[in-house]
Amino acid sequence: MQTNLTFEQFPLKKPNIKAIEKKFTSLKENLENAKTKEEAIKTLKAYFRYIDKISTEFTTINVNFTLKTDDPKLVKLMDQLNKVSPLVSNYQNEFEKSLMKSPFLNDLKAKFGEYYFQMVEVGLKTFDPSIIEELVLENDLVMKRSQIIAGAKIPFRGEILNLAGIAKHMEDLDRETRKEAAHAYYKFYQENEASLAKIYDDLVRLRDEMAKKLGFKNYIELGYLRLGRLDYDAKEVEAYRNQIAKDVVPLAAKLFSRQLKRVGIKNPKYYDYSLTFKDGNATPVGTKDELVLKAKKMYEEMSIVTGEFFNFMLDHHLMDLEARPGKDMGGYMTYFPLYKAPFVFANFNGTKEDVATLTHEMGHAFQGYESSSISVPAYRSPTLEACEIHSMSMEFISWPWMDDFFGNQVDKYRFSHLADAVLFLPYGASVDEFQHEVYAHPEMTHEERCATWKKIEQKYLYFKDYSDEPFLAKGGYWMRQGHIYSSPFYYIDYTLAQVVAFEFFHRFALNREKAFKKYVKLCRMGGKYPFKSLLKHAGLRIPFEDGNIKKALGPVKRYLNAVDDNKM
Repeated sequence: MQTNLTFEQFPLKKPNIKAIEKKFTSLKENLENAKTKEEAIKTLKAYFRYIDKISTEFTTINVNFTLKTDDPKLVKLMDQLNKVSPLVSNYQNEFEKSLMKSPFLNDLKAKFGEYYFQMVEVGLKTFDPSIIEELVLENDLVMKRSQIIAGAKIPFRGEILNLAGIAKHMEDLDRETRKEAAHAYYKFYQENEASLAKIYDDLVRLRDEMAKKLGFKNYIELGYLRLGRLDYDAKEVEAYRNQIAKDVVPLAAKLFSRQLKRVGIKNPKYYDYSLTFKDGNATPVGTKDELVLKAKKMYEEMSIVTGEFFNFMLDHHLMDLEARPGKDMGGYMTYFPLYKAPFVFANFNGTKEDVATLTHEMGHAFQGYESSSISVPAYRSPTLEACEIHSMSMEFISWPWMDDFFGNQVDKYRFSHLADAVLFLPYGASVDEFQHEVYAHPEMTHEERCATWKKIEQKYLYFKDYSDEPFLAKGGYWMRQGHIYSSPFYYIDYTLAQVVAFEFFHRFALNREKAFKKYVKLCRMGGKYPFKSLLKHAGLRIPFEDGNIKKALGPVKRYLNAVDDNKM
């Protein structure tokens, strides 16, 4: 049963490591002392319920911290959580060791499914008590980077803005405003470059040490397992990136050329790249509250289930959408299992990205809502690349309602949304190839990493020129990307999902009702299968297979080519 509480009423508790240790010890002993398969099943169910409890408590701390990274009480709680989390991993590890040795293992597999135990087996390979100290330090370093980014206070024309605030002005119709805003934005990174470079250097060396302690050649192998990638490897991802280089980069270059022609600026500079149309980018019509009301109407009209879902989010205050000083950057969805409640975090700044982020994160949240009845925690959400299918496809599902959000600018929004999705793929591949190079050569200096990024940029994004901005010209763009710090190898997942979402884009155009049913089915499957198997069960193409990116791009190219964007 879902919660009656609002988010503000979710208890904020200090982690009690002694109580946690006692409970895990009790569960482990009960499992080891089980005399029948029924007792073993009962204990594993109790373990799942306890995982839900502590996951909810930990998520409550984490969400509150991202809302107020400058609150001393929350900083202290988050610091405690960072220290406790690796210890909890150790207790889980010990329980799962006993689980895999249980005489009732086959009975448990029959009850809960083979895939869960495959995940447990991989989890045992990625953790050992010997790396607890490193895991604590890893958490601290990621938190430190978040605090630097969230703490940005950038002077701009009499105001003090954070990074989300200044980014809005980087899309301004006035060229001098864009130039000044971009200069202020990258000046922040230049001023913090040494600190951010040191944090990343420490993270890379730390992760490499952990991997080698666990018996891996390098962090690449460990990183893939930490992401739960059980049915594909780095070689398949490399071949997939090659598809992007061959089939997507030429299209992206043409779209970028069309953009520069559209805006009509002679000798365009890096600060012009964010301007999609000569008379300005499509911007949403209305305040944050008005956009939320439009979203409510959209989800109620979309289907009964999406209407129920969105009203649940509203009624329980499960969204925080406005940018504020001290609030972390970016957007995310997370989930409170004890309350069966998703939560959406965003930083609205008055650009088209507000609507894209809202629909994207609501796609994640809808999947969490639809999978809330799954009792095995590990089955509620799939691996990250599959999660992003829910979000990116929801961006396309919402297209018929975009008139409400953008008014007479809706054609500009739809065109730029689709074009941006294509342009994103080479960037996503760049981030992924960069990380593979970094973790294959952890001894690289910061300057060498920047040079590596610059080289990879020339492969996937050769059509962009950053020579006018020293920070970007040296290859510093990668430092903007938080995933590189916090979630190694995650970023390619967005591109994999985008390719699948392009397939949904085509399906929605052919038969909306049938495509929506397929989408809901995918959401309700949660994470009961690894990525490639999940796609097979859903009847969707697998992006790794040669030629599938080209197939997905076909309908997208036809749509974009049919639009006379010079008239926009």
